[in-house]
Amino acid sequence: MKKNDVINLKINDVNIEGVGIGRHENMVVFVPSAAIGDNLRVKIIKLSKNYVVGKIEEILSSSPDRISSDCNYYPKCGGCSFRHISYEAELRIKSNHVLGCLERIGGFKAFKLEPIISSKRINFYRNKSQIPLGRNSSGELICGFFGGHSHRIVDCSNCLLHPKEFNKIVDAIKWWIKELNISIYDEQSHSGLLRHIYLRYAEITGEIMVCLVVNGESIPFEKELVNYLRKLSLNIVSIYLNINTKKTNVILGKEFKLIWGKEKITDFLCDLKFEISPRSFYQVNRSQAEKLYMTIKENIAFLENPEILDLYCGIGTIGLSLSKSAHKVLGVEIIKEAVEDANKNAFSNKITNSEFICCDVSELEDKMLINDASNRVIIIDPPRKGCTLTLIENIIKIRPKVLVYVSCNPATLARDLKIFCQKGFEIQKVIPVDMFPRTCHVETILLLSRES
Repeated sequence: MKKNDVINLKINDVNIEGVGIGRHENMVVFVPSAAIGDNLRVKIIKLSKNYVVGKIEEILSSSPDRISSDCNYYPKCGGCSFRHISYEAELRIKSNHVLGCLERIGGFKAFKLEPIISSKRINFYRNKSQIPLGRNSSGELICGFFGGHSHRIVDCSNCLLHPKEFNKIVDAIKWWIKELNISIYDEQSHSGLLRHIYLRYAEITGEIMVCLVVNGESIPFEKELVNYLRKLSLNIVSIYLNINTKKTNVILGKEFKLIWGKEKITDFLCDLKFEISPRSFYQVNRSQAEKLYMTIKENIAFLENPEILDLYCGIGTIGLSLSKSAHKVLGVEIIKEAVEDANKNAFSNKITNSEFICCDVSELEDKMLINDASNRVIIIDPPRKGCTLTLIENIIKIRPKVLVYVSCNPATLARDLKIFCQKGFEIQKVIPVDMFPRTCHVETILLLSRES
């Protein structure tokens, strides 16, 4: 095959990024936005030693999974991966991805994969958005999301994953920028002021936090922006600046400055009240988070008054949601502000059996306050990179009765599980959870116990 060749191709599989996979002349061919069962005319656009990449020129016959996309920006915007197929097909792909990672990376065969927990809503579920600002080649303001695997901004005025209120806020900020000629940050020259719009939404109370990420210490016409946002008749209760003057593609800087309203917004999760600050980790799909936490609760219910160690606890959502059926909850988190929020959340919900401490989870053995190994549950919800070897070794030393591993990355989950199971743990349940419909991400709950 050569570049620009056009071939006929049958799609036999789709990976977790929504890319179809077929074979032609014993060569693997990857085709974005394809579906299992598609018969396609494909133009080759990239060649490698072991595979080629093509793009769809013509759909000769469609997969039964294929649907018409409901988004004008798909697939140019890199936010979604599955708007060209049915939600049922998406769930099958995500379940198979979890299964494949555990088998291929972890080497596991004898385990049961539970049915994936689906989401009632596949649109308008995200409660947090970070929206980059830029200018196109003509100098016009653009505002949207990065294209897949790039820092190229795709101008997008109506994201289907976000609350509709976010679109109105973005439009208002764009008007303010144009009317008052506010400068926009340029990554190459490290000049200009506005970098990102950062929005948070509390689903139950409706409260909204607006934050502008700026390459500076302040913004011009601050009062005009605040007044304009307040006139939108939305429930905006908090407006911040985030100071990020570093030459980096990291979105948020370390300093937040409140320029109007409350320091935090309030939401309810599992019948508990949580205060959310700009930096707080809070699941972006609140309704699915409730399902995830209740699934954990149901699967450790056989333990009477367990002692729970909640690692990477954030603002305490998992531990506090389990506190009523626990003897004691100890949360561990390295971010100081999150620990302060977690303890305040325990106090405001009148929960007296929960405590949260600030330290690196890898040092938890020295900080452990829970002593009854026979009734101990450890819950870990690490970042995408998974657990450090030191943390895994410390958990093995603590010897919990049950280990619950919540993962947003099946690959690092499988890697870590292999070590846990080599050291005496057994997989009891594997439960995929679709926290992020239409995207390439899937959450997994793993329940492990020590071998008898």
